[in-house]
Amino acid sequence: MVTVSHQTFSSLSQERSLILWFDEVGIKDIHLVGGKNASLGEMIQQLNPKGVNVPMGFATTAYAYRYFIQSAGLEAKLRQLFADLNVEDVNNLRERGDKARSLLLHTPFPEDLRQAIAKAYTSLCDQYQTETDVAVRSSATAEDLPDASFAGQQETYLNIVGVEEVITACHKCFASIFTDRAISYRHTKGFDHFDVALSVGVQKMVRSDLATSGVMFSIDTETGFKDAALITAAYGLGENVVQGAVNPDEYVVFKPTLKTGFRPILDKKLGSKEIKMIYVPATEIDVMACAADSAHTLTVRAEDDNCKLTKNVPVSESDRTKFALNDEEILQLGKWACVIEDHYSQVHGNYTPMDIEWAKDGITNQLFIVQARPETVQSQKNGNVLRSYRLISGKETPLPLVTGRAIGEAISQGKVRLILDVRNIQEFQPGDVLVTERTDPDWEPIMKRASAIITNAGGRTCHAAIIARELGVPAIVGCGNATQVLQNNQEVTISCAEGEEGQVYPGLLPFEVKEVPLENLPHTRTQILMNVGNPQEAFSLSAIPNDGVGLARTEFIIANQIQIHPMALIHYNQLQDEKVKAQIAEITSLYDDKPQYFVDKLAQGIGRIAAAFYPKPVIVRMSDFKSNEYANLLGGKQFEPHEENPMLGWRGAARYYDEGYKAAFALECQAIKRVRDEMGLTNVIPMIPFCRTPEEGRLVLAEMAKNDLKQGVNNLQVYVMCELPSNVILAEEFAEVFDGFSIGSNDLTQLTLGLDRDSALVARLFDERSPAVKQMVKMAIESAKKRHRKIGICGQAPSDYPEFAQFLVEQGIDSISLNPDSVLKTMLEIAKVENPQ
Repeated sequence: MVTVSHQTFSSLSQERSLILWFDEVGIKDIHLVGGKNASLGEMIQQLNPKGVNVPMGFATTAYAYRYFIQSAGLEAKLRQLFADLNVEDVNNLRERGDKARSLLLHTPFPEDLRQAIAKAYTSLCDQYQTETDVAVRSSATAEDLPDASFAGQQETYLNIVGVEEVITACHKCFASIFTDRAISYRHTKGFDHFDVALSVGVQKMVRSDLATSGVMFSIDTETGFKDAALITAAYGLGENVVQGAVNPDEYVVFKPTLKTGFRPILDKKLGSKEIKMIYVPATEIDVMACAADSAHTLTVRAEDDNCKLTKNVPVSESDRTKFALNDEEILQLGKWACVIEDHYSQVHGNYTPMDIEWAKDGITNQLFIVQARPETVQSQKNGNVLRSYRLISGKETPLPLVTGRAIGEAISQGKVRLILDVRNIQEFQPGDVLVTERTDPDWEPIMKRASAIITNAGGRTCHAAIIARELGVPAIVGCGNATQVLQNNQEVTISCAEGEEGQVYPGLLPFEVKEVPLENLPHTRTQILMNVGNPQEAFSLSAIPNDGVGLARTEFIIANQIQIHPMALIHYNQLQDEKVKAQIAEITSLYDDKPQYFVDKLAQGIGRIAAAFYPKPVIVRMSDFKSNEYANLLGGKQFEPHEENPMLGWRGAARYYDEGYKAAFALECQAIKRVRDEMGLTNVIPMIPFCRTPEEGRLVLAEMAKNDLKQGVNNLQVYVMCELPSNVILAEEFAEVFDGFSIGSNDLTQLTLGLDRDSALVARLFDERSPAVKQMVKMAIESAKKRHRKIGICGQAPSDYPEFAQFLVEQGIDSISLNPDSVLKTMLEIAKVENPQ
């Protein structure tokens, strides 16, 4: 019998090998070494030459597992044990799993299998160092398939050192093929228990206990947006991130421009990272306890361990309050995600997004990939149906009880079932809302019966998040205090349909679900653009058929994500209100250079919207707060005047070249420049609001040029809002200054009709369909066309009134920008106008 070799095998000898090295197998060998090990071999052979670092190791084969089962006559005993298995009965499942694992653990390995593992481990030590530390991971032959991940179903053991310890860990991995969760998962996915074999990967450890580790996906996990990669990071070994024991940092990068040499980090979110998993120093290991009970010495997951080789320790406050990765490392991991995804897509012959685990070695400071498997949720969804959830607003939506990271985009409801210990999962009833500290694979038998899942800990790549996506169950993770706030049998509504932050509301709130088929939609001559404010919704909104973004509102980003007046950041040391200064200090704690906070956050918000719709045009309106709205930002009162009528006062273009704001406008320009020049998102078109005269337009362009935003350089266009009567009357003169127009029907209506749109007393008179307003719109379109300038509309009117949209099409407008919920119905109306039957 072939036991172990490091040479070229014939197909037959490989089939009957007990051990195969990673560099001897590839993705075609899942039947030999399981999905995890086959993938490691594939990357070592094919992607190491492309710069992707993967630690070396070896695998016990599926043949070795079957040899063990058959030589000891275990299959007949196991079949008898599972004859009356009922995975829906938690107690029955637990009893059968217990007995099956015990049967395997108490059956010794054949001597030739022991010798093969020992010889391979010794050879691995020769490559690295004597008594080298290894990770011992299970790898099933039905694992890491495009439609079934089997992630975490079997066991993993870390920091294993020594021949006997490696053999024991392999033995326990074999037994873990019958964990309760693995039995339940196979049953749910329709796999026969005896058709699946187990391989074990023994891989050189990356010393991330001295550095960082995490998970990344080459696709946005919530929306299925294909062009983003999500990276999570925390300190120490990666088990805590996978299991959801920590709230990690999160980073988002944009793949298309990353591949062409740009630096498109779209988002950086600081996680709490409260604990880290490290090696237990040799002086702390209870040698006597280890020797006494070898069946329970190596696991890092069992509750009754006598001897753990890893442990969790607190992370220092200074490390918690800074990012675990620097920008160069984020970009390097993002590039590897692209390389890995491209390779596996080529191998499989179709688009294959990937779920990847990475680690940084604290001794060498090198990054490594330690696992890669196909993503199994978004890649399997039907892209021809757009499903959306929306709370039906009543008199007043209640304040949420708790919030956290939204997983999925659905809404669900039910009664809270608070369970803090997995041994009590029999208390769970179908349809309950599971509330717990965190989950691991042992919770899966009840997770599939939950209406929703809420955890205190975890990020978007933790176990609870991954399984919730796979099951199609909405989840909110990383809430922090859910188990303290929520009570058993309390009725709640879980909403993941309001952006990245999930909300748990009291009571059973009404909501609706819409499904829209996206096949056979008409193509229109008039471009259909969208109005987008919230960057966190951009990825999901981009799935709606569109030709780009006609209005990206920077005000939403400034008010909700930045929250601070830019002049308060520029003049931070001169702030007079100490309470406000303390609030700003807390929000900007990562920044010594306070204005840079504004630039970073604004660039990330704009960049996310621009990336979502790339390479389609994204028209970004520069800030258009009125002075009273600016004053409501933190620190704003010190820098804003009191105006009797802010609607017609110091707003828009008039601020940008004024001494009282132009330093803040410079920050806005820096953000736009970063998005276009550093992120490579040249589809961004800045737009100037409330520009009263052509001369004022030239002053603004001059101010932009001082900040390296020059018209025509790097194909930069600058548009102007057409929202004042002067913009219409002097449209041809404005066309000499700007590259395009966007009609703002709200301001144009109020200024044409001479009323305040914020006044309830004259609200009845506000109507964009007024003949006077329509005449102004018609004149604007005619003048723009005459001067060969693009002209669209981004106001509310075409979203609210189909007849107004029809009027615009008849005038020959180039584009209509709509609220997302009215895009499809307006598209159909426009198609009828353009192509009357």
